Amino acid sequence: MIVPTGVGAAIGGYAGDALPVARVLASVVDCFISHPNVMNAAMLYWPIPNALYVEGYALDRFAEGSWGLQPVHQNKVGLVLDSGMEEELRIRHLQVADAARASLGLPVVEYILTDAPLEVEIWIDPAYGKSTGRIGNPGSLLRAVDSLVKRSKVNAVAVVGRFPDDDIEGAEDYRQGKGVDVVAGVEAIISHLVVKEFQIPCAHAPALLPPPLTRSLSPKSAAEEIGYTFLPCVLAGLSRAPQYVVDRSRGTAEDARCILGSDVDSVVLPIDACGGEAAVALARRSSNKALVIAVEENTTVMDDTPEKLGIDAMKVSNYWEAVGVVAAHRAGVDPRALRRRGVDPIRCLSALQVPPLSLFLRGDVNAGELNVHG
Repeated sequence: MIVPTGVGAAIGGYAGDALPVARVLASVVDCFISHPNVMNAAMLYWPIPNALYVEGYALDRFAEGSWGLQPVHQNKVGLVLDSGMEEELRIRHLQVADAARASLGLPVVEYILTDAPLEVEIWIDPAYGKSTGRIGNPGSLLRAVDSLVKRSKVNAVAVVGRFPDDDIEGAEDYRQGKGVDVVAGVEAIISHLVVKEFQIPCAHAPALLPPPLTRSLSPKSAAEEIGYTFLPCVLAGLSRAPQYVVDRSRGTAEDARCILGSDVDSVVLPIDACGGEAAVALARRSSNKALVIAVEENTTVMDDTPEKLGIDAMKVSNYWEAVGVVAAHRAGVDPRALRRRGVDPIRCLSALQVPPLSLFLRGDVNAGELNVHG
């Protein structure tokens, strides 16, 4: 299940509002694979036993076949805190880490402060309308992760960057369940940077001061208003996120008996967000193509429809229908057979204009010989 980050998805573009869909889809499949944007709900989360929590960059590499996914019982999670955050915010995040360790038993082993503020900047891309941004000190982030990996032997990393609070264009619309999540784009940039460099699971939680209390708040955004941090869901997801098997030599992924992109039977995504690397790779693989299910009710600011990309997709009106299609596909049933007049009369092969048999047979009957040429 894919819902791209920071593109204003009607479902999955807010504070974990695609998590109910994830729970239902996971109940009708053997293995459910998705990414933090779908699974994270700030202070809220939901344990799904058969779910694999895969960061977006790793999901692309998995879908194209260069990385495999190795399920684990438990990861050793390290925590990177932006040194640019205020002391009170730092204490709040450390309290969340301790609460996760004591109340949930999560293996958050050590934390580190970056040696320089990350200097996060965020904005809306004027060309596409999606959120994006940059970090001023990427080297500071990478050095912090490197220290945790080498000294603390962690194999998953949670990052908390200090994000700007004031004058965030569109922030109020987001609280009302409209528009684009303005912080999501640069969150993806941060996690992509770490995963590309270290090939381990990573997810990000923004550090922000609590917004003023409002009586007018969309339920879709409410999960981000009930606490001081967005870190709980990240720690829960990373604690059992699959490790990435980087197939640098032929056979590595297969030898590890991990899950490969070629194992994916179906992919569910918004109707106009089919242009991501993972979606395209799964839809266009040379053999055993995945069934692409495009949900019309889930729209985004993008315009990457199956038709424009030449992707053969089954369109469904909503996620209710998507669940039914996935269940039918798993059962080996043509989903169209579940619809009234969903199956047309079988077509006749004669439309292919097969040449008459006489053109293929030539023989000398008197000589008792028959030669067959084809």
